[in-house]
Amino acid sequence: MSTFAPAPGAAPFLRQVTTQASMEARLMLRNGEQLLLAVVIPVIVLIGGVRGADRVNLSYGVDTFTPGVLALAIMSTSFTSLAIATGFERRYGVIKRLGTSPLSRTGLLCGKVLALLAVEVLQVAVISGVGFALGWDPDANVLALLLAVVLGTAAFAGLGLLVAGSLRAEATLAAANLIYLLLLAGGAVVLPVSAYGSFGDVVAFLPSGALGEAMRAALSESTVAVRDLVVLAVWAVVGAVATARTFTWE
Repeated sequence: MSTFAPAPGAAPFLRQVTTQASMEARLMLRNGEQLLLAVVIPVIVLIGGVRGADRVNLSYGVDTFTPGVLALAIMSTSFTSLAIATGFERRYGVIKRLGTSPLSRTGLLCGKVLALLAVEVLQVAVISGVGFALGWDPDANVLALLLAVVLGTAAFAGLGLLVAGSLRAEATLAAANLIYLLLLAGGAVVLPVSAYGSFGDVVAFLPSGALGEAMRAALSESTVAVRDLVVLAVWAVVGAVATARTFTWE
């Protein structure tokens, strides 16, 4: 007769991360407000930019706007939506309960990044479809595109969790939206850094400018924007390290 021998212990780190990512992705796709920020607003910006560029004397067309709006969608999801959702999860004790599990801060960050990448597949499909309908003809480098999406998501996710883990929920809501609007207007996301004159030399080193330039290089020029990818990698490391050290569960 065999004797039952329990073997308590945490699941492997990879299984923890994938389970967390699956749950996060399902929650994001069920949230109407998150989908509005992730899909609807970028689509409006794309259509408005392409249709209204001539009226405000902008010489940019759909081939410039579509990669920029894809970068905006990544920023919307991996920074603004993530920061706000995580801020209120901390407020209502969801994150506190995760803190009692074997899931570490690093595991939480990795799980959220994987969930964001899954949602971004939907974003890319929808926005690209709208771009094609408007006459977009990309000259894509798939490797450069994947690197830009992954590094951009990691950079903004780390920064989003840094904000959410440091401020109260209401302050996170205000800060995330304010930063989003500032980067949308002056962060070289939708428009290239060349549109900002001498200020472009500064915004090129922001995660927004680096992501926008990397996406435009990948989809309009079929090249790998090495400098911009390095900038994103640096922001990703800084955000991840700062989040791992400062994030509080409640």
